Amino acid sequence: MNPRHLRIEDYNYPLSDDRIAKYPLAQRDHSKLLVYNHGQLSDDLFLHLPHYLPQGALMVFNNTKVIQARLYFRKPTGALIEVFLLEPSLPADYEQMFQTRSRCEWLCLIGNAKKWKEGMLHRTVETASDSIQLTATRLGQQGTSQLVRFEWHADNITFADILETVGELPIPPYLNRATQESDKTTYQTVYSKIKGSVAAPTAGLHFTRQVLRSLDEHGIDREEVTLHVGAGTFKPVKSPEMAGHEMHTEYICVRRETLQKLLHHNCRAIAVGTTSVRTLESLYYMGVKLQDNPLLTEQQLHVSQWEPYDEVRAAHPLSPQRAIQNLLDWLDRNQLTALHSSTQIIIAPGYPYKIVNMLVTNFHQPQSTLLLLVSAFVRGDWQRIYRYALDHDFRFLSYGDSSLLIP
Repeated sequence: MNPRHLRIEDYNYPLSDDRIAKYPLAQRDHSKLLVYNHGQLSDDLFLHLPHYLPQGALMVFNNTKVIQARLYFRKPTGALIEVFLLEPSLPADYEQMFQTRSRCEWLCLIGNAKKWKEGMLHRTVETASDSIQLTATRLGQQGTSQLVRFEWHADNITFADILETVGELPIPPYLNRATQESDKTTYQTVYSKIKGSVAAPTAGLHFTRQVLRSLDEHGIDREEVTLHVGAGTFKPVKSPEMAGHEMHTEYICVRRETLQKLLHHNCRAIAVGTTSVRTLESLYYMGVKLQDNPLLTEQQLHVSQWEPYDEVRAAHPLSPQRAIQNLLDWLDRNQLTALHSSTQIIIAPGYPYKIVNMLVTNFHQPQSTLLLLVSAFVRGDWQRIYRYALDHDFRFLSYGDSSLLIP
């Protein structure tokens, strides 16, 4: 079936508010683990995950770090304006953005936008070394976002410093509660490194240093990729058919060593979370594009939403090994040590997985694109998995329990 014609109402299930975990467990790795192994269902503790994995396998993690992306400004009238950072615009590079001093521009969502149609917003920022004035100016609409310029006059203060001081961590809206100080720790993976996400890759929240050590002792090869999760991950599907839904674009970075490791493992990997899935599977289609045109730029390697379903390419598929080698050759030609690009990939029933052969993931919202990804992975058997989770008191969504899926 062409995934464009999938009806999102067919991917619904009853999820009451009391099944949504509002807070994480005190011990991350003591969450429950549902194991789906070639159709057989069982449950265990996440702590025991390594015992279910084949020795010598490659496991891929997303090392993105959630930023404190919510900024609040109070107008002289008393109106509270929320500015939610989506992605950097000037400079567009994440690393450069967080080191900017005095000025930068972001694509944002504006809360209470009717109260801020023009003019500057101001707020005082008390950092460890100085007290500064931060201003925000709307520059106009770009798509569904607003371009906002931030300015401050202090050469010793970076934008990262400002966010650490006055930004608020954006926990998921379905938690229906305010962000708490504890979320700054619990809503980050223990291996998070690269700032840029506005939502956590939540499958990774269950891992502890002890579990990572256990993976190493079990002979599991670990690699990391970066996909900065955008707010679009919570975007509901409002169209009856998937053809009417536009996927959000997300920035990815993959090191040369990771591509080499994939080749060493015959391009098979255990993905931790749907973000790792989207990164790994996008790499395949980037390699396919290079087969046709080896002179593409990083921007041209972008994977569009429906690209994987091109019937001509599907009729003559490229091997994953060839696709990854194409990326390595491209890095060598351009004298680069890492691939920086973006993806808009949608993975839905009908999608042929190329690289990911096992998946660690949480339990996702009804009628979401993430549930479509899971359904594609388990070849349509998602309802039995979710019924088992509901019947066995699993906790759902970001702070909920986990699953290991082996189709």
